[in-house]
Amino acid sequence: MDKTTARPAAIYCRISRDKKGEALGVERQEADCRKRAKQLGWTVRKVYVDNDLSAYNLRRPRPGYRQLLADIEAGLVTAVIAYHPSRLHRRTRELENYIDLCESHDVANVTVSAGQWDLSTASGRMTARIIGAVDQQESELKAERVAAACQQRASAGKWSGGRRCYGWEPDGKTPREEEAQVLREAANQIAQGISLRAVVADLNKRKVPTTNGAKPWVSLTLKDALIAPRNAGYAAYHGEIVGDAEWPAIIARDAWHAVEHKLTDPDRRTNGHVGGTVKWLGSGIYRCGVCGSTDVRVHTHSGSGKKRYRCRNRIKGEPVNHVGRDAVMLDAYVEAALVARLSEPKVLKRLTPKGPGVDVSALRKEIQSARKALKDIAAGLGNSQITMAMAAESTAIATARIQQAEARLAASGDGNPLAVFSSSSDIAATWYGPGGPNGDRVGGLSLGTRREILRLMADVTILRAPFGPAVDGRGFKEECVRIDFKS
Repeated sequence: MDKTTARPAAIYCRISRDKKGEALGVERQEADCRKRAKQLGWTVRKVYVDNDLSAYNLRRPRPGYRQLLADIEAGLVTAVIAYHPSRLHRRTRELENYIDLCESHDVANVTVSAGQWDLSTASGRMTARIIGAVDQQESELKAERVAAACQQRASAGKWSGGRRCYGWEPDGKTPREEEAQVLREAANQIAQGISLRAVVADLNKRKVPTTNGAKPWVSLTLKDALIAPRNAGYAAYHGEIVGDAEWPAIIARDAWHAVEHKLTDPDRRTNGHVGGTVKWLGSGIYRCGVCGSTDVRVHTHSGSGKKRYRCRNRIKGEPVNHVGRDAVMLDAYVEAALVARLSEPKVLKRLTPKGPGVDVSALRKEIQSARKALKDIAAGLGNSQITMAMAAESTAIATARIQQAEARLAASGDGNPLAVFSSSSDIAATWYGPGGPNGDRVGGLSLGTRREILRLMADVTILRAPFGPAVDGRGFKEECVRIDFKS
Protein backbone atom coordinates (compact mmCIF):
# COMPACT_ATOMS: atom_id res chain seq x y z
CA MET A 1 0.00 0.00 0.00
CA ASP A 2 1.22 3.51 -0.78
CA LYS A 3 1.98 5.12 2.55
CA THR A 4 0.97 8.55 1.31
CA THR A 5 -2.56 7.38 0.52
CA ALA A 6 -5.17 9.48 2.32
CA ARG A 7 -6.08 7.84 5.59
CA PRO A 8 -7.23 8.69 9.14
CA ALA A 9 -4.17 9.78 11.11
CA ALA A 10 -3.01 10.12 14.72
CA ILE A 11 -0.69 12.86 15.95
CA TYR A 12 1.83 12.21 18.72
CA CYS A 13 3.35 15.18 20.60
CA ARG A 14 5.88 15.12 23.43
CA ILE A 15 8.23 17.47 25.23
CA SER A 16 10.67 16.47 27.99
CA ARG A 17 10.63 19.58 30.15
CA ASP A 18 7.78 22.00 30.68
CA LYS A 19 8.94 24.10 33.62
CA LYS A 20 5.97 26.48 33.50
CA GLY A 21 3.41 23.78 32.83
CA GLU A 22 1.85 25.73 29.95
CA ALA A 23 2.16 22.93 27.33
CA LEU A 24 3.19 25.48 24.71
CA GLY A 25 5.80 23.11 23.24
CA VAL A 26 3.33 20.33 22.53
CA GLU A 27 0.80 22.84 21.17
CA ARG A 28 3.35 24.05 18.60
CA GLN A 29 4.15 20.45 17.64
CA GLU A 30 0.46 19.70 17.15
CA ALA A 31 -0.02 22.77 14.93
CA ASP A 32 2.92 21.76 12.71
CA CYS A 33 1.71 18.16 12.54
CA ARG A 34 -1.78 19.27 11.49
CA LYS A 35 -0.25 21.32 8.66
CA ARG A 36 1.66 18.24 7.53
CA ALA A 37 -1.52 16.13 7.66
CA LYS A 38 -3.32 18.69 5.52
CA GLN A 39 -0.52 18.59 2.93
CA LEU A 40 -0.87 14.81 2.73
CA GLY A 41 -4.65 14.92 2.61
CA TRP A 42 -4.91 12.94 5.84
CA THR A 43 -7.69 13.43 8.40
CA VAL A 44 -6.54 13.81 11.98
CA ARG A 45 -8.70 11.55 14.16
CA LYS A 46 -6.84 11.67 17.49
CA VAL A 47 -3.98 13.50 19.20
CA TYR A 48 -1.79 11.73 21.79
CA VAL A 49 0.17 13.99 24.15
CA ASP A 50 2.88 13.37 26.74
CA ASN A 51 3.82 16.75 28.19
CA ASP A 52 6.81 17.14 30.50
CA LEU A 53 7.84 13.48 30.04
CA SER A 54 11.15 12.06 28.86
CA ALA A 55 11.33 9.30 26.25
CA TYR A 56 14.82 8.40 27.50
CA ASN A 57 13.73 7.43 31.04
CA LEU A 58 11.85 4.18 30.47
CA ARG A 59 11.06 3.83 34.19
CA ARG A 60 8.58 6.68 33.94
CA PRO A 61 5.70 5.57 31.71
CA ARG A 62 4.28 7.76 28.95
CA PRO A 63 0.47 7.37 29.05
CA GLY A 64 -0.07 8.99 25.65
CA TYR A 65 2.50 6.78 23.95
CA ARG A 66 1.12 3.64 25.60
CA GLN A 67 -2.38 4.50 24.43
CA LEU A 68 -1.05 5.07 20.91
CA LEU A 69 0.48 1.57 20.90
CA ALA A 70 -2.73 0.07 22.24
CA ASP A 71 -4.79 1.78 19.50
CA ILE A 72 -2.37 0.59 16.82
CA GLU A 73 -2.70 -2.94 18.19
CA ALA A 74 -6.48 -2.62 18.12
CA GLY A 75 -6.42 -1.41 14.51
CA LEU A 76 -7.76 2.06 15.39
CA VAL A 77 -4.66 3.90 14.10
CA THR A 78 -3.33 3.44 10.55
CA ALA A 79 -0.99 6.45 10.32
CA VAL A 80 1.16 8.41 12.81
CA ILE A 81 2.49 11.94 12.45
CA ALA A 82 5.16 13.32 14.81
CA TYR A 83 7.30 16.45 14.68
CA HIS A 84 10.52 14.39 14.74
CA PRO A 85 11.39 10.70 15.36
CA SER A 86 12.99 11.74 18.67
CA ARG A 87 9.53 12.81 19.91
CA LEU A 88 8.46 9.18 19.68
CA HIS A 89 11.64 7.44 20.88
CA ARG A 90 14.93 8.09 22.64
CA ARG A 91 15.76 4.42 23.25
CA THR A 92 16.61 1.95 20.47
CA ARG A 93 15.02 -0.93 22.38
CA GLU A 94 11.67 0.90 22.38
CA LEU A 95 12.11 1.79 18.70
CA GLU A 96 12.54 -1.90 17.74
CA ASN A 97 9.21 -2.81 19.35
CA TYR A 98 7.55 0.11 17.55
CA ILE A 99 8.99 -1.00 14.18
CA ASP A 100 7.61 -4.53 14.67
CA LEU A 101 4.18 -3.19 15.64
CA CYS A 102 3.91 -0.78 12.68
CA GLU A 103 5.12 -3.41 10.22
CA SER A 104 2.59 -6.01 11.39
CA HIS A 105 -0.32 -3.52 11.29
CA ASP A 106 0.66 -1.64 8.10
CA VAL A 107 0.97 1.74 9.83
CA ALA A 108 2.39 4.72 7.92
CA ASN A 109 4.76 7.12 9.72
CA VAL A 110 5.54 10.71 8.74
CA THR A 111 7.47 13.43 10.59
CA VAL A 112 7.45 17.18 10.08
CA SER A 113 11.20 17.81 10.26
CA ALA A 114 12.53 14.46 8.98
CA GLY A 115 10.06 13.72 6.19
CA GLN A 116 8.73 10.31 5.28
CA TRP A 117 9.63 7.67 7.86
CA ASP A 118 8.98 4.44 6.00
CA LEU A 119 9.22 1.45 8.36
CA SER A 120 7.92 -1.02 5.76
CA THR A 121 11.24 -1.36 3.87
CA ALA A 122 14.70 -2.51 4.92
CA SER A 123 16.22 0.84 3.92
CA GLY A 124 13.58 2.77 5.81
CA ARG A 125 14.07 0.68 8.95
CA MET A 126 17.85 1.12 8.68
CA THR A 127 17.40 4.90 8.48
CA ALA A 128 15.07 4.81 11.50
CA ARG A 129 17.62 2.79 13.48
CA ILE A 130 20.45 5.17 12.59
CA ILE A 131 18.36 8.18 13.65
CA GLY A 132 17.36 6.29 16.81
CA ALA A 133 20.96 5.49 17.70
CA VAL A 134 21.97 9.13 17.23
CA ASP A 135 19.03 10.30 19.38
CA GLN A 136 19.94 7.84 22.13
CA GLN A 137 23.58 8.96 22.07
CA GLU A 138 22.49 12.59 22.39
CA SER A 139 20.36 11.71 25.41
CA GLU A 140 23.20 9.72 26.98
CA LEU A 141 25.67 12.58 26.48
CA LYS A 142 23.16 15.01 27.98
CA ALA A 143 22.66 12.70 30.96
CA GLU A 144 26.44 12.56 31.49
CA ARG A 145 26.71 16.35 31.34
CA VAL A 146 23.84 16.77 33.79
CA ALA A 147 25.36 14.20 36.16
CA ALA A 148 28.75 15.92 36.03
CA ALA A 149 27.17 19.31 36.67
CA CYS A 150 25.18 17.92 39.61
CA GLN A 151 28.30 16.37 41.11
CA GLN A 152 30.22 19.62 40.68
CA ARG A 153 27.46 21.64 42.31
CA ALA A 154 27.21 19.18 45.19
CA SER A 155 30.99 19.32 45.75
CA ALA A 156 30.67 23.10 45.96
CA GLY A 157 27.89 22.73 48.54
CA LYS A 158 25.18 23.93 46.18
CA TRP A 159 21.73 22.54 45.44
CA SER A 160 21.43 20.63 42.17
CA GLY A 161 17.71 21.20 41.68
CA GLY A 162 14.84 18.75 41.48
CA ARG A 163 11.49 18.40 43.19
CA ARG A 164 10.87 19.98 46.57
CA CYS A 165 12.21 18.04 49.55
CA TYR A 166 10.16 17.72 52.73
CA GLY A 167 11.28 20.37 55.19
CA TRP A 168 12.47 22.76 52.47
CA GLU A 169 11.09 25.42 50.17
CA PRO A 170 11.25 24.86 46.37
CA ASP A 171 14.58 26.74 46.17
CA GLY A 172 16.18 23.87 48.08
CA LYS A 173 17.98 26.24 50.46
CA THR A 174 15.29 27.77 52.65
CA PRO A 175 13.83 25.67 55.47
CA ARG A 176 10.04 25.35 55.67
CA GLU A 177 9.79 25.66 59.42
CA GLU A 178 6.55 23.78 60.09
CA GLU A 179 7.89 20.75 58.20
CA ALA A 180 11.38 21.11 59.66
CA GLN A 181 9.83 20.91 63.12
CA VAL A 182 8.06 17.68 62.16
CA LEU A 183 11.41 16.18 61.11
CA ARG A 184 13.10 17.33 64.33
CA GLU A 185 10.35 15.81 66.48
CA ALA A 186 10.43 12.56 64.51
CA ALA A 187 14.24 12.40 64.74
CA ASN A 188 14.05 12.94 68.49
CA GLN A 189 11.54 10.11 68.87
CA ILE A 190 13.62 7.72 66.77
CA ALA A 191 16.70 8.58 68.84
CA GLN A 192 14.70 7.75 71.98
CA GLY A 193 14.09 4.24 70.65
CA ILE A 194 10.54 4.73 69.38
CA SER A 195 9.85 2.62 66.30
CA LEU A 196 9.54 4.17 62.87
CA ARG A 197 6.09 2.62 62.49
CA ALA A 198 4.92 4.21 65.73
CA VAL A 199 6.12 7.66 64.62
CA VAL A 200 4.37 7.19 61.25
CA ALA A 201 1.15 6.17 62.98
CA ASP A 202 1.29 9.28 65.17
CA LEU A 203 1.85 11.58 62.17
CA ASN A 204 -1.13 10.09 60.35
CA LYS A 205 -3.27 10.24 63.48
CA ARG A 206 -2.49 13.97 63.76
CA LYS A 207 -3.11 14.32 60.01
CA VAL A 208 0.30 15.89 59.39
CA PRO A 209 0.52 16.35 55.60
CA THR A 210 3.33 14.89 53.50
CA THR A 211 4.99 16.75 50.62
CA ASN A 212 2.12 15.40 48.57
CA GLY A 213 -0.69 16.30 50.95
CA ALA A 214 -3.07 13.77 49.38
CA LYS A 215 -1.01 10.76 50.54
CA PRO A 216 -0.52 9.49 54.11
CA TRP A 217 2.86 8.87 55.68
CA VAL A 218 4.47 5.44 55.24
CA SER A 219 7.63 4.17 56.90
CA LEU A 220 9.80 4.38 53.77
CA THR A 221 8.72 7.97 53.06
CA LEU A 222 9.55 9.12 56.59
CA LYS A 223 12.83 7.20 56.64
CA ASP A 224 13.97 8.80 53.38
CA ALA A 225 12.96 12.24 54.64
CA LEU A 226 14.85 11.80 57.91
CA ILE A 227 18.13 10.37 56.61
CA ALA A 228 18.54 12.93 53.80
CA PRO A 229 22.01 14.47 54.40
CA ARG A 230 20.68 17.92 53.45
CA ASN A 231 18.81 18.01 56.78
CA ALA A 232 22.14 18.13 58.62
CA GLY A 233 23.56 20.81 56.33
CA TYR A 234 25.46 18.36 54.13
CA ALA A 235 25.67 18.39 50.33
CA ALA A 236 25.42 14.90 48.83
CA TYR A 237 25.71 13.20 45.47
CA HIS A 238 23.89 9.89 44.95
CA GLY A 239 23.36 9.72 48.70
CA GLU A 240 27.05 10.13 49.56
CA ILE A 241 28.10 13.19 51.56
CA VAL A 242 30.62 15.28 49.62
CA GLY A 243 30.91 18.34 51.88
CA ASP A 244 29.15 21.08 53.76
CA ALA A 245 26.16 22.70 52.07
CA GLU A 246 25.37 26.37 51.56
CA TRP A 247 22.06 25.95 53.43
CA PRO A 248 21.63 25.63 57.21
CA ALA A 249 20.99 22.38 59.05
CA ILE A 250 17.43 21.81 60.27
CA ILE A 251 18.48 18.82 62.42
CA ALA A 252 21.58 19.06 64.63
CA ARG A 253 24.33 16.95 63.10
CA ASP A 254 24.91 14.77 66.16
CA ALA A 255 21.15 14.02 66.29
CA TRP A 256 21.05 13.39 62.52
CA HIS A 257 23.99 10.97 62.69
CA ALA A 258 22.25 9.10 65.51
CA VAL A 259 19.02 8.74 63.54
CA GLU A 260 20.78 7.88 60.28
CA HIS A 261 22.75 5.20 62.10
CA LYS A 262 19.61 3.71 63.67
CA LEU A 263 17.53 3.69 60.50
CA THR A 264 20.24 2.23 58.25
CA ASP A 265 21.59 -0.33 60.73
CA PRO A 266 20.75 -3.77 59.22
CA ASP A 267 20.56 -5.27 62.71
CA ARG A 268 18.11 -2.74 64.12
CA ARG A 269 15.02 -4.03 65.88
CA THR A 270 11.85 -4.13 63.82
CA ASN A 271 8.31 -4.95 64.81
CA GLY A 272 7.57 -8.34 63.34
CA HIS A 273 3.95 -8.37 64.47
CA VAL A 274 1.76 -8.95 61.42
CA GLY A 275 -1.31 -7.34 62.91
CA GLY A 276 -0.31 -3.82 61.92
CA THR A 277 0.65 -0.72 63.89
CA VAL A 278 0.48 -1.08 67.69
CA LYS A 279 -2.50 0.86 69.04
CA TRP A 280 -2.40 0.09 72.76
CA LEU A 281 -0.01 1.05 75.54
CA GLY A 282 0.79 -2.44 76.81
CA SER A 283 0.64 -4.63 73.69
CA GLY A 284 3.68 -6.89 73.84
CA ILE A 285 4.89 -5.16 77.03
CA TYR A 286 2.51 -6.24 79.79
CA ARG A 287 3.38 -9.62 81.29
CA CYS A 288 1.07 -12.54 81.99
CA GLY A 289 1.03 -13.39 85.72
CA VAL A 290 0.43 -17.08 84.97
CA CYS A 291 3.04 -18.03 82.35
CA GLY A 292 5.28 -14.95 82.36
CA SER A 293 4.85 -14.30 78.63
CA THR A 294 4.70 -10.79 77.21
CA ASP A 295 2.56 -12.01 74.31
CA VAL A 296 -0.33 -10.04 75.76
CA ARG A 297 -2.47 -8.37 73.12
CA VAL A 298 -5.80 -6.60 72.87
CA HIS A 299 -8.73 -8.72 71.76
CA THR A 300 -12.10 -7.32 70.61
CA HIS A 301 -15.11 -9.28 71.85
CA SER A 302 -17.22 -10.28 68.84
CA GLY A 303 -20.49 -9.62 70.68
CA SER A 304 -19.99 -6.59 72.91
CA GLY A 305 -17.11 -4.99 71.00
CA LYS A 306 -15.22 -4.42 74.26
CA LYS A 307 -11.42 -4.37 74.17
CA ARG A 308 -9.58 -6.72 76.52
CA TYR A 309 -5.95 -7.63 77.06
CA ARG A 310 -5.46 -11.39 76.78
CA CYS A 311 -2.42 -13.61 77.07
CA ARG A 312 -1.92 -15.35 73.73
CA ASN A 313 0.86 -17.68 74.78
CA ARG A 314 0.47 -21.21 73.40
CA ILE A 315 0.95 -24.55 75.09
CA LYS A 316 1.55 -27.44 72.66
CA GLY A 317 0.27 -25.27 69.85
CA GLU A 318 -3.04 -24.47 71.54
CA PRO A 319 -3.83 -20.86 72.58
CA VAL A 320 -4.44 -20.46 76.31
CA ASN A 321 -6.10 -17.32 77.71
CA HIS A 322 -4.37 -17.25 81.08
CA VAL A 323 -5.42 -13.70 81.97
CA GLY A 324 -7.73 -11.03 80.62
CA ARG A 325 -8.37 -7.43 81.62
CA ASP A 326 -10.35 -4.44 80.30
CA ALA A 327 -7.87 -2.67 77.97
CA VAL A 328 -9.11 0.90 78.37
CA MET A 329 -9.24 0.74 82.16
CA LEU A 330 -5.89 -1.05 82.49
CA ASP A 331 -4.05 1.43 80.26
CA ALA A 332 -5.60 4.35 82.15
CA TYR A 333 -4.52 2.83 85.48
CA VAL A 334 -0.95 2.21 84.32
CA GLU A 335 -0.63 5.70 82.82
CA ALA A 336 -1.87 7.30 86.04
CA ALA A 337 0.70 5.28 88.00
CA LEU A 338 3.52 6.35 85.66
CA VAL A 339 2.54 10.01 85.85
CA ALA A 340 2.37 9.82 89.65
CA ARG A 341 5.78 8.19 89.80
CA LEU A 342 7.34 10.79 87.48
CA SER A 343 5.85 13.55 89.61
CA GLU A 344 7.80 12.37 92.67
CA PRO A 345 10.86 14.51 93.49
CA LYS A 346 14.21 13.30 92.06
CA VAL A 347 12.68 10.41 90.07
CA LEU A 348 13.33 12.03 86.70
CA LYS A 349 16.89 12.87 87.65
CA ARG A 350 17.50 9.31 88.80
CA LEU A 351 16.04 7.73 85.64
CA THR A 352 17.70 10.02 83.10
CA PRO A 353 21.22 8.73 82.35
CA LYS A 354 24.11 11.13 82.03
CA GLY A 355 25.53 11.77 78.57
CA PRO A 356 28.59 9.87 77.39
CA GLY A 357 30.71 13.02 77.34
CA VAL A 358 31.57 12.85 73.65
CA ASP A 359 33.30 15.90 72.16
CA VAL A 360 30.91 16.45 69.24
CA SER A 361 32.86 19.42 67.88
CA ALA A 362 36.08 17.41 67.72
CA LEU A 363 34.34 14.52 65.97
CA ARG A 364 32.89 16.87 63.34
CA LYS A 365 36.36 18.31 62.68
CA GLU A 366 37.74 14.77 62.36
CA ILE A 367 35.13 13.94 59.72
CA GLN A 368 35.81 17.15 57.80
CA SER A 369 39.56 16.50 57.90
CA ALA A 370 39.11 12.94 56.62
CA ARG A 371 36.84 14.09 53.79
CA LYS A 372 39.40 16.70 52.76
CA ALA A 373 42.01 13.94 52.74
CA LEU A 374 39.85 11.93 50.34
CA LYS A 375 39.65 14.90 47.97
CA ASP A 376 43.41 15.38 48.14
CA ILE A 377 43.94 11.68 47.38
CA ALA A 378 41.70 11.92 44.33
CA ALA A 379 43.53 15.02 43.13
CA GLY A 380 46.94 13.38 43.65
CA LEU A 381 45.87 10.32 41.72
CA GLY A 382 44.52 12.45 38.88
CA ASN A 383 47.80 14.39 38.68
CA SER A 384 49.86 11.15 38.80
CA GLN A 385 51.48 12.34 42.04
CA ILE A 386 50.64 9.08 43.81
CA THR A 387 50.22 5.49 42.62
CA MET A 388 46.96 3.54 42.59
CA ALA A 389 48.21 1.37 45.47
CA MET A 390 49.07 4.42 47.58
CA ALA A 391 45.66 5.94 46.81
CA ALA A 392 43.85 2.74 47.80
CA GLU A 393 45.70 2.49 51.13
CA SER A 394 45.19 6.18 51.97
CA THR A 395 41.52 6.01 50.99
CA ALA A 396 40.96 3.03 53.31
CA ILE A 397 42.56 4.91 56.21
CA ALA A 398 40.51 8.10 55.62
CA THR A 399 37.30 6.12 55.18
CA ALA A 400 37.92 4.27 58.45
CA ARG A 401 38.43 7.61 60.22
CA ILE A 402 35.08 8.85 58.91
CA GLN A 403 33.25 5.66 59.88
CA GLN A 404 34.68 5.62 63.41
CA ALA A 405 33.87 9.29 64.01
CA GLU A 406 30.35 8.94 62.61
CA ALA A 407 29.73 5.88 64.78
CA ARG A 408 30.76 7.83 67.90
CA LEU A 409 28.57 10.72 66.83
CA ALA A 410 25.67 8.35 66.37
CA ALA A 411 26.18 6.84 69.82
CA SER A 412 26.34 10.30 71.40
CA GLY A 413 22.92 11.13 69.98
CA ASP A 414 21.07 8.18 71.55
CA GLY A 415 18.12 9.74 73.30
CA ASN A 416 16.07 9.01 76.36
CA PRO A 417 12.26 9.23 76.19
CA LEU A 418 12.19 11.05 79.52
CA ALA A 419 13.96 14.01 77.89
CA VAL A 420 10.50 15.35 76.97
CA PHE A 421 10.06 16.32 80.64
CA SER A 422 13.34 18.22 80.92
CA SER A 423 11.65 21.63 80.72
CA SER A 424 8.23 20.59 82.03
CA SER A 425 6.74 21.94 85.23
CA ASP A 426 3.57 19.86 84.89
CA ILE A 427 4.19 16.16 84.24
CA ALA A 428 0.50 15.35 83.78
CA ALA A 429 -0.07 18.14 81.25
CA THR A 430 2.97 17.03 79.27
CA TRP A 431 1.81 13.41 79.33
CA TYR A 432 -1.88 13.84 78.56
CA GLY A 433 -2.00 17.25 76.90
CA PRO A 434 -4.05 20.26 78.09
CA GLY A 435 -7.26 18.20 78.10
CA GLY A 436 -6.03 15.83 80.82
CA PRO A 437 -6.62 12.04 80.98
CA ASN A 438 -10.11 12.30 79.49
CA GLY A 439 -9.23 14.81 76.76
CA ASP A 440 -8.39 14.29 73.10
CA ARG A 441 -4.63 13.99 73.85
CA VAL A 442 -3.81 16.86 71.48
CA GLY A 443 -0.46 18.21 72.64
CA GLY A 444 0.25 15.14 74.78
CA LEU A 445 2.87 12.44 74.31
CA SER A 446 2.57 10.11 71.34
CA LEU A 447 1.76 6.47 71.98
CA GLY A 448 5.26 5.49 70.90
CA THR A 449 6.84 7.77 73.52
CA ARG A 450 4.51 6.51 76.25
CA ARG A 451 5.37 2.91 75.40
CA GLU A 452 9.12 3.59 75.56
CA ILE A 453 8.72 5.33 78.93
CA LEU A 454 6.74 2.33 80.19
CA ARG A 455 9.53 -0.01 79.06
CA LEU A 456 12.13 2.16 80.78
CA MET A 457 10.29 2.67 84.06
CA ALA A 458 8.26 -0.38 85.03
CA ASP A 459 7.26 -4.01 84.64
CA VAL A 460 3.49 -4.50 84.57
CA THR A 461 2.10 -7.93 85.38
CA ILE A 462 -1.53 -8.91 84.89
CA LEU A 463 -2.56 -11.33 87.65
CA ARG A 464 -5.27 -13.94 87.35
CA ALA A 465 -8.48 -12.74 88.99
CA PRO A 466 -10.40 -15.23 91.18
CA PHE A 467 -14.03 -15.91 90.25
CA GLY A 468 -16.71 -15.15 92.77
CA PRO A 469 -19.46 -12.71 93.71
CA ALA A 470 -17.11 -9.80 94.26
CA VAL A 471 -14.68 -10.45 91.40
CA ASP A 472 -16.05 -12.07 88.25
CA GLY A 473 -12.82 -12.08 86.26
CA ARG A 474 -14.22 -9.86 83.54
CA GLY A 475 -13.95 -6.45 85.18
CA PHE A 476 -10.94 -4.45 86.34
CA LYS A 477 -9.51 -4.70 89.82
CA GLU A 478 -6.40 -2.83 90.90
CA GLU A 479 -5.33 -5.71 93.14
CA CYS A 480 -5.11 -7.91 90.02
CA VAL A 481 -2.39 -5.76 88.45
CA ARG A 482 1.16 -5.48 89.79
CA ILE A 483 3.44 -2.60 88.78
CA ASP A 484 7.11 -3.02 89.69
CA PHE A 485 9.02 0.23 89.15
CA LYS A 486 12.63 -0.21 88.09
CA SER A 487 13.87 2.83 89.97
